[in-house]
Amino acid sequence: MRGRLPATAGRAWPRARTAATAGVAVGSVITLGALLVLGVISTEARVVVPIGGMIVSGSMQAAGVTLRRLREDVQQARPAIEARLCLGLSAREAFLPHQRSALRTALLPAIDSTKVVGLISLPGAMTGLILAGVDPLTAIRYQIVVMYMLLAATALAALAGARLAEHALFDHAHRLVRLPGAS
Repeated sequence: MRGRLPATAGRAWPRARTAATAGVAVGSVITLGALLVLGVISTEARVVVPIGGMIVSGSMQAAGVTLRRLREDVQQARPAIEARLCLGLSAREAFLPHQRSALRTALLPAIDSTKVVGLISLPGAMTGLILAGVDPLTAIRYQIVVMYMLLAATALAALAGARLAEHALFDHAHRLVRLPGAS
């Protein structure tokens, strides 16, 4: 098949682009909105733009990993999901173990990086603030905000993307749809 690109996570199933976009939007808007409403960061463009960029980047990575993992799980575990459906479970209940696995996979990098901050690695923001003469405790506070903000954005984006993908993977009768390119 000349001219055809291989199926990726974004083109692998119905409405994948919508699920990814909505996941990124949910994670980004809620996290950045909370930071602004609670007054954690100022509303100046010089603060909002870089913080927003970090939030969107983390959300994009989480949504992508989640959708990729869900695609792999649905392809490999199709018989198990259909067996659960045959036993009377709803689409949500039949799909839940795979959704949890995908969410766990998407959150692992953010959780692992948060665990080692300050002990093993010194992040650029904190190091830069300290080198610029800011009180180290203030620099640490900013870094804690950054790490938790990235965790929140990652979790929200992954969850929203997974939930929307779940709705695209099942029809109105709770049947698992056939994915393009699946055997």
